[in-house]
Amino acid sequence: MNDRRSRVFGLVGLGVLAVTSLAVAEWAAAASVEVKLKLPVRARLDLTPYRTVAPVPFIMVSREGEGRIPGRDIDVQGEFERYLIKLLRRETDLKVIDPGPVDFPTYDLDMLARDKDFWRALGERLQTDLLLTGSLDFDIQDRSGYRTEEYVSPFDGRTYRRQVLVEETGFEYDIVLQVIDGRSGEVLYSDNFKDFKEYEGESADPLVGMFQNLYSLEDRIVGVFAQKEVEAARILFN
Repeated sequence: MNDRRSRVFGLVGLGVLAVTSLAVAEWAAAASVEVKLKLPVRARLDLTPYRTVAPVPFIMVSREGEGRIPGRDIDVQGEFERYLIKLLRRETDLKVIDPGPVDFPTYDLDMLARDKDFWRALGERLQTDLLLTGSLDFDIQDRSGYRTEEYVSPFDGRTYRRQVLVEETGFEYDIVLQVIDGRSGEVLYSDNFKDFKEYEGESADPLVGMFQNLYSLEDRIVGVFAQKEVEAARILFN
């Protein structure tokens, strides 16, 4: 009799605990609210002491050894430089200086970055506070291949596996960006930005793919020079 009474009380206790837990959870949900906040993120580089910038030609890194896409009238180097200048004018107060033709002493980016005398001389010739340089690699990849998929036979209703040819094109953009002090020749900032996009079909437009890569990287590139806002979720309790 005592054992039966103990079991009854135990079940009642568990029921009360469950109801209490549910009530607490409902109260917590009612007493809290999720809000979206825009938080400022400081620029990687403090531009306060600088007034002018000169984007010099970026070094192309490709198997073809040139800045144009074979079979396409797309100037990767020229398109990127126009894009970068537009970005600088839109996001910063820096005056953009046209560097004109630049003869590099070497096309090895690591050695070039260490050549302070070259950058000091170039900065003095252009009368610019900052120099932008780096390298570009835009790669078009044929990623077509056979994939395994399941299908249901219309004859017997059974599920089978088969190999199908899927045509896909990949676009990869690899950008090294270096910011150099035009007076000292010192590298103030260096970073590597990469993006990959994949599209169905082997005839995907390289120009569209290239700019989709750039748009994906834009916030990170802008973040080098300008403060950005990021959206974050926070829980507020009443």
